[in-house]
Formats: sequence, structure tokens, C-alpha cells
Amino acid sequence: MADSFIANHKDSILVGKNTATKWDYEQGLMLKAIEKVWYRTGEGKYFEYIRKDIDQYVRPDGSIRTYRADEYNIDNIPPGRALLTLYQQSQPDKDKYKKAADLLWKQLEEQPRTKEGGYWHKKRYPNQMWLDGLFMGEPFAAEYSAIFHHPEHFDDIVKQFALIEKHAVDEKTGLVYHAYDESREQKWADKKTGRSPSFWARAIGWYAIALVDVLDYLPAQHPGRAQLIGYLQRLAPVLAKYQDPASGAWYQVIDQGTRAGNYLEASASCMFVYALAKGARMGYIPEKFVATAKKGYQGILQNFVEKEANGTLSLTKTVSVGGLGGNPYRDGTYEYYLSEPLRKNDLKGIGPFIFASVEMEIAAENAVGQGKTVGLDYYFNHETRKDPTGNPEQFHYTWEDRMHSGFWLWGNTFRELGAKTASIPTSPNAANLKGVDVYIIVDPDTKKETPEPHFIDDQSIAEIEKWVKAGGVLVLMANDTANCEIPRFNRLAAKFGIQFTSKNRNMVQGTQFEQGRLMIPAEAKSVFPHTGKIYIKELSPLRLTPPAKPLLTDQGDIIFGISRYGKGTVFAVGDPWLYNEYVDGRRIDTSFENFEAGKDLAGWLLKQVVKK
Repeated sequence: MADSFIANHKDSILVGKNTATKWDYEQGLMLKAIEKVWYRTGEGKYFEYIRKDIDQYVRPDGSIRTYRADEYNIDNIPPGRALLTLYQQSQPDKDKYKKAADLLWKQLEEQPRTKEGGYWHKKRYPNQMWLDGLFMGEPFAAEYSAIFHHPEHFDDIVKQFALIEKHAVDEKTGLVYHAYDESREQKWADKKTGRSPSFWARAIGWYAIALVDVLDYLPAQHPGRAQLIGYLQRLAPVLAKYQDPASGAWYQVIDQGTRAGNYLEASASCMFVYALAKGARMGYIPEKFVATAKKGYQGILQNFVEKEANGTLSLTKTVSVGGLGGNPYRDGTYEYYLSEPLRKNDLKGIGPFIFASVEMEIAAENAVGQGKTVGLDYYFNHETRKDPTGNPEQFHYTWEDRMHSGFWLWGNTFRELGAKTASIPTSPNAANLKGVDVYIIVDPDTKKETPEPHFIDDQSIAEIEKWVKAGGVLVLMANDTANCEIPRFNRLAAKFGIQFTSKNRNMVQGTQFEQGRLMIPAEAKSVFPHTGKIYIKELSPLRLTPPAKPLLTDQGDIIFGISRYGKGTVFAVGDPWLYNEYVDGRRIDTSFENFEAGKDLAGWLLKQVVKK
């Protein structure tokens, strides 16, 4: 579906009936959908599409073409999520994305509010909170707050949801009204409650997506986190109750079922599938809701997806719009919601369809890692740099580092396979390795990299050896000898019959990537079943003695080694070759399959975990 969308919007994103491009929430929705496909595939073309689209708007000084802050329209915020994605990547001139994101943040800071502190939907819709607005503003606000250290703003984000729960949730059904007017002045507003008259499915869908996406950034210790999870737990059974039992999809006016004129609607159905599947995957709601999501997804495929003659996919039956007030006046009645036209390939349907499809793919694969934890060493490898606010942060082969130096994408692969990722910031011992199933040690520091490095010592070696013997899965990733503390690392590796040699091979000049080529032979397919060709540069080959055995040998050099030790397993390679630069599809050419190799290796490591 992403490829079909790109084929139909080759160089820019046109929204609805527009004949000119403009900064728009539907654009932001699609860019987020394409980003999800990039993370799923490691194909750089998706990143490039996002970058080229945003670069049509963001000028070098950070100003945004066609964006007007003075409209105080919360619909203008969603493309900001793409700005934050671009800013967190390794690339030149990226400060313009931060400056553009700052403009959107400034809008939120100055956005007019209700007396209780809820954002007006737009300046021209005074005193009104709409469900759509939670999706438009809060995921961006949450990610921005996390990146640029605005912890105080998380309270405000939680407040926006709390106000919707207080004023827009129906006491009888648990469904959520499209909007409420604090002033009670709008003709559509109930004079007693201020609520709009009907339950529009897509509005509830926007709200559901906002909940699961904001939780990605709300700190674990924040008191509002349990509050938001509680809202999702309240909403999930309501969505399941109003799912059409015959088709698995949901109706345009969600509570009116087969009432005359009502119809199954694509965008809301996709949004509910995404929110339920992701909510269950993240442990916010019970596992049983995966079945609701799967039934919904089958309903989407059967009722809304069409294959065109040219091989592309289309999505049908997305309602073009749903609003309140304005001119001509929209009164929020049942009849109004059924009067808006349906569209084929409307972006408000395609984007959530991709969201839902990604979650369904993950749901089909994530059993292998469930209940397992992958720990990454942050003690022997502990390099720091300044973060965007000037404070020191750890980087280089860390789960959090999204730049080319980090392991964010490989960590995301483990998480999509159902595992938890954790950092191990202290020296390994029985206490902090308890509950860790896979332990990865990468590129221990030399004094060149860290003024006071933590060297691998006898105590650490004894603790790790004991942990492996009891069934732990250990990954040892060295680096070329100039950039890795090899002698002490080798003392640990020796316990398992592994040594990193001082030889350097695959010395790549510039962009002559074929100099780093390695082919996966038949005997290595047990670990890398979906991988044919990989790229590793400047690596240290291995020397092995029993119990270690080679997995991949090239021109007499052992590249990968595996050691079965006690109940445990050790995998070794002389390079941290799965960092973002060589799995995200942006640097090396598409003939290399490092992303697939990272997924294969992650799955294999998780399968080696001994059942306790």
C-alpha cells in the first residue's frame, strides 16, 4: 500500500481535491505511515520520500511554506512528527528541522484554551475540544517533550485526555462524542453537557491512536501514564462491543449499526485495528483484543481493499470529512455524518491502513520474543556526546541512539519480535543479569574513546561465564583493533573458545561497498535463513577452539563463530555491523541485506534462550 501511495504521489502529497500542495495533517499522517514501513523494511527509499516531501516546505531558516501559526489550527501539527524523525537522523543541515519543529511547539504553547486548559481545535472554533485534536497535537507534543527535555509538559498532555474523558465520554455506552463546546453556544452543542449529538467512528479512531502513540513517549514513572492506560482499557471493550459481528469492520456512526443509510467505514476500522493491536502488544490492554484486531483486519481486506489493473492497491469507502459548525453549517446529527461523500484512496484511510497492516505483521511474528529480555551493555561501552539541550548523553551502539552510530533499528527489530530491550549500565553480576535472556557486549572502550573506561576484569568474566553456563545467550561484537579494547575482551571470549585476531579485513575505500561484501553460504542459513549478501567493513576475523565452531568462513577467515557452553550459547563477530548506518538502507546499496540479517540474527538469538 505504501508503494501504491508513492506511485500515485510521486514527488509530493496532494490532499483531497487540492490542486496545490500545502502543509496538512493528512500529509503528516502519511509520512508517519511511510516511516513505519521504513522501520519495518530497512529500505532507504521510504526515508528519502519523507525527506524530499518535508524539504519542499522547510526552508533553511526553519520557516515552513504555507504554514500559518496565527490560525492556531491544531490540524497543522501532525507533520511535525516527520520533522522530529528527520532531526534525529545523521544528515547535514538538519537543524532546520528542529527550528521548524520549534515553530509548531510555539503554536501549542500559545494555542487558545478552554477555561480548564483544553486546546481549542482552531482559533475559529472557540471553546471547542474535538477528539481529532488529540491525535493532531499530542503525539508530536509528547515526542518533542521527550527529545528536548520538557518533562513539565507531560502533565499538560495528560490533562488534554482527562478533559475529553470528563466531558465527551457517554456514561451509558462508553463511546466518545466527537466534540464538546465549553461555552454551550454552538447550535450542535447540548445545552446541558456541551456535547455534539453523535458518535462518529473516525473521531473515536483519532482518539484511540493518540492514546497508544503518546504512551510511546510518556515516561514510565509519570503518574499520568497509568491514567492514559486506564482510558485505553476503558475504551477497548467498547470498541469490541460495537464491532460489526458479520464483517469485522465498524460503522460510520458507530452505535447505529444497520440503521438506514449507515455504512461500514474504512478509516475508522483501520484506526481501531491499529489501536487494539498495538495496545495489546504493548501490554496496555488484555491479549484477547488481538483477536478483535485480527477479525477487524480481515474485514478491512475483504470490504475495502481493491487491486487495480496496474497491480497497485486501493482503499475504498473512506468518508471524506467530518466536522462541526462552519459554513455551510454542520450540525453533528446522524444525517450530517451520512451526508459527507465517500472517497477512494483518501489519505485518512490509507495512512491508518498502513498503521494497521504493520501491527498485523508484528502480531504474526512476535511470539518468538514474548517474555524475553535483550540486555545491551552500557558499562564497558560508555561513550558520551552532548544531546540537543547541551547535556551529556550516552551514544554509540545504544538502543536509544537513532543516528547512524546507534542500535535503535536493531533494538526495534527485537521489540517487534516480542522481546523487551534493556540497558545494563553497571558491571555484570548475578543481580543485574537476572531476568536478562540475551546479553550483548559491543566494542568495549579504550582510553581514546572514554577518559576512564571500565575494563573487563576477572570478576566480570566469572559472572558472565556463570550466567552463560546456566543458559544465557551472549553476543560478543568486537571492532577493528584500533577502536576496541581487544586484549581484555579476548580474556572473556577465551572462556568460550573464541579469540578476536589483530588482523583487519574488508578495508572499504569510500563508497566501494563491494569491498565489504560477504555472502551467506548454505551452512549459515540455520542462523540467516532470509539473507544472501551482507556488508561488514574493517572487521577482526576470529580464531576458534572447541567448543566454538565457525558459522561463516570467507577466504580462510572465520567471520562468525558460535559456542555452546553449558546450557548457554555465545555468538561472536569482529564488528558491530548491525548499527543504523548499515541497516537503514540509506548508505549502502540495496543489494546488501544487513536489515534482513539483523532480523534473522535477532530471531535466532531469541530461539536459543533456554526455557526456565
